[in-house]
Amino acid sequence: MSRVNLVLLLALMASCFWLVQSSHESRRVFVALERAQKQERILHEERDRLQLDRRAQATPLRVEKLARDKLKMSAATPAVTYYISTADMPTVPHPDAGGGP
Repeated sequence: MSRVNLVLLLALMASCFWLVQSSHESRRVFVALERAQKQERILHEERDRLQLDRRAQATPLRVEKLARDKLKMSAATPAVTYYISTADMPTVPHPDAGGGP
């Protein structure tokens, strides 16, 4: 009878250790999940902020200002328009015209 009690005691101890181990693993996985969800929220907020920044950078007024300041461009007006006559231009044969070898 004492051998059966000893075997049952060992089985009980093994199951207790297994229960403690699985509880610890469950807590560890839950903490990792919480960290990942927090990181996900942070990344979503950063993505939203970056999209707002991108929209703000692409406004037509800002693009026009950059074109004027950095590229020294100006709006086309009839006063600064140059008209070119095609009679003054040399003729260049089209590559598909068949004049080649």
